[in-house]
Amino acid sequence: MSEMGGRRAARGGGGAARRAERTAVSLETARFITRNIPDFEVLNAEALEIIEHNAETVLEEIGVNFVENPAALDRWRAAGADVRGERVHIPRGLARKLCATAPRSFTQHARNPERNVDIGGRNLVLAPVYGPPFVRDAAGGRRYATMADFNNFVKLGYMSRWLHHSGGTVCEPTDIPVNKRHLDMLLAHMTLSDKPFMGSVTAPERAADSVEMCKLLFGADFVDSHTVMTSLININSPLTFDGIMMGALEVYAAANQAAIISPFIVGGAMAPVTVAGTLTQVLAEVLAGVAYSQLVRPGAPVIFGAFVTSIDMNSGAPTFGTPEASLITYGAGQLARRLGLPYRSAGAFCGSKLPDAQAAYESANSLNMGLLSGVNFMLHACGWLEGGLVASYEKFVMDADQLGILHGLARGVDVSENGQAMSAIREVGPGGHYLGCDHTRANFKDAFWRSDLLDYKPFETWDEEGARDTQALATIRVQKMLGDYQQPALDEGIRDSLTDYVARKKASMPDAFL
Repeated sequence: MSEMGGRRAARGGGGAARRAERTAVSLETARFITRNIPDFEVLNAEALEIIEHNAETVLEEIGVNFVENPAALDRWRAAGADVRGERVHIPRGLARKLCATAPRSFTQHARNPERNVDIGGRNLVLAPVYGPPFVRDAAGGRRYATMADFNNFVKLGYMSRWLHHSGGTVCEPTDIPVNKRHLDMLLAHMTLSDKPFMGSVTAPERAADSVEMCKLLFGADFVDSHTVMTSLININSPLTFDGIMMGALEVYAAANQAAIISPFIVGGAMAPVTVAGTLTQVLAEVLAGVAYSQLVRPGAPVIFGAFVTSIDMNSGAPTFGTPEASLITYGAGQLARRLGLPYRSAGAFCGSKLPDAQAAYESANSLNMGLLSGVNFMLHACGWLEGGLVASYEKFVMDADQLGILHGLARGVDVSENGQAMSAIREVGPGGHYLGCDHTRANFKDAFWRSDLLDYKPFETWDEEGARDTQALATIRVQKMLGDYQQPALDEGIRDSLTDYVARKKASMPDAFL
């Protein structure tokens, strides 16, 4: 930490930056969650051993495909795997042995050291929605996302008290060419926020750009020895690792930057319809992906990922907040802990088209599932709508508000002298009330979680103020947060070098929209 502080002081210096810091709006961002409550476990020892045995059988007898990636096949062959064409059969125990070099936890550094996050152990880091091509707000409805929307979501994430992480592709800015938009997205995360962020994974060369831009932001020596990005590597379930995602993984692993190795599971479509069958496939895919990262660079930080939902067998649409998805998420958490890896899953998932009751029910189920399953990194923690096709402004702030409940639940029960409250019970005695006692006066500010959004006013007051529902209140909050936003200070030399890098890279290639 001392090296971090000294290094960052040198990079963030300058009179203009210090003056900007003195005049900036003071933001309170909660520290990442550390659980003081137990994980909820649904699998007994026998079930875990069966799933682990079956996953090894899948790797050895069925194998996994590493497509359009001859270098990956060469690495596996050298490690002792049986490679037949693009199919890799991994001998029992080999993948688990390779996974042993991955760290149990790691720190992702932010450009503001106060925003650093520790991923793993009993910790939970919350990050916003990732990947929607559409956005929605109450005024404009559903529309294709733009770079202006992307910037707004980064600002909302920066202003949100309970979010620890800026995320990655919080929406797809469709007004920017596909081959160039990663540069603008990274620049937004680096300049509009000082929270940690994710890199690009849509092509290996875009992952390389992410690393190079981080070297401009943090300093090359710092990036070489510290993790400053956590990026999402999806597996093409079932059992297929494509050259694009694996190429991005190779870049990040070689640079010692973290990657989430995450099967993308819609039960009944990309995995079996049963919980145990899906868990078997998830574990097999994660074992192969994590092991491959360690073939690239032993010790590279990785996260056991599991994006899991079920399917509506009538329409074929994905469903969220279901008991089956919860059981898989709980079980995958147990498997991740046995493997000794940080765990990514859950989020504010819903299939609703609007931030309505369906969205609230499904998201609440999914968020609580994530807390209790032992998730260490929760992507999609706010803003997700319509099965992930839409990033919603109103739902972003609604979800972000509810994330405060996860912080409160994770603290557990205080049994200190203050928590026991015996002084209050003695003071009030039979038949009294606690509103004015010394203990209440000393604790009332922090005694209960308080929403920054929901309405608890009497009916008459609520009615006089326009009888606003939660979506209307969320619209007002979005406007206020964006109106209050002030850009965090950044050394002008660093900002100029980032802007110049983006401009030069864009000028070096023609626009591509596919």
